[in-house]
Amino acid sequence: MLDQDFSAHIRALRATYADIAEVTDLPKLDREIAELEEQAAAPDLWDDPEVAQKVTSGLSHRIARVKRVRGVESRIDDLEVLAELAESEDDAETESEVMSELAALESQMQELEVQTLLSGEYDENSAVVTIRSGAGGDDATDFAEMLMRMYLRWAEDRGYSTKVLDTSYAEGAGIKSATFEVDAPYAFGTLSVEAGTHRLARISPFGSADKRQTSFAAVEVIPLLEEATEVEIPENDIRVDVFRSSGPGGQSVNTTDSAVRITHIPTGIVISMQNEKSQIQNRAAAMRLLQARLLLQQREEEAAKKKELAGTITASWGDQIRSYFLYGQQLVKDLRTGFESTQPDAVFDGDLDGFIAAGIRWRSLNK
Repeated sequence: MLDQDFSAHIRALRATYADIAEVTDLPKLDREIAELEEQAAAPDLWDDPEVAQKVTSGLSHRIARVKRVRGVESRIDDLEVLAELAESEDDAETESEVMSELAALESQMQELEVQTLLSGEYDENSAVVTIRSGAGGDDATDFAEMLMRMYLRWAEDRGYSTKVLDTSYAEGAGIKSATFEVDAPYAFGTLSVEAGTHRLARISPFGSADKRQTSFAAVEVIPLLEEATEVEIPENDIRVDVFRSSGPGGQSVNTTDSAVRITHIPTGIVISMQNEKSQIQNRAAAMRLLQARLLLQQREEEAAKKKELAGTITASWGDQIRSYFLYGQQLVKDLRTGFESTQPDAVFDGDLDGFIAAGIRWRSLNK
């Protein structure tokens, strides 16, 4: 006979879905989609490419979000029908299918619940992730490349579009730094909890003494802004250098000076871009990323000042957020949430959902 707990599980799923749908405000999203569809149909839309990009991106993100939420409701309906069929026919194979779909739905529902906690100003945006190697020599540059692969695999597993914008290869192993986009709704809000210093402890594959080596890498996550017109950057505040794109070992990968490096003189922020086809495209992409970083820095400084005036000057996020142990005990542990995994290979292969969900809930409770 069918496990009677299935009906209770399905009722619980419907109750949770109702809460998620209310917080998501599907009617509001439907209105916004209708307005954006009307704008997208305008014959002169692409007369202003920046506005057109903002409209089409906003439309696709909202459609994806509505589809994701309403798709869960449809799956719950199908699950209920399947459960009734399994009970009426007393079919063990169908019952097994119900159990499998129930587990998958519960997992998806947890993901949607976490997304309801993402209410920051830029949480809905796509993300730009920069990884930089720190102390630790070849181990650190190798670790930076491991982290880059980890995030790209995480995005790939979820069907998110990614684009590598810039990579600075180390002379030995790995990378000095890399910057890439993750283009998906809520990518910034989701990945922003990954920002901070990551620490790797292992027996170094680059030394002959079989000694434990500790190395570090920094992860920065900023929102991808379609247009950051709130930040004006005077021409005399930047220095623009052009150079040839390079690959591993410093090998030149093209014959023209198409890569661009922009230095913002007042802050010292440096943006490099080499993955577009032309110097003009690389400069435009670098300027957009610089504007986003300056805007985010401005907002963080304003928030810090408000906390200081309120008398709460203790930062709620430490620099070192996670440790990866690849010797003796095989363990990855988040130092803020306490969430851990004893399967570091799976984590480096993109299994990050547990860490990210715990980080989002931790941040929501510690605002």
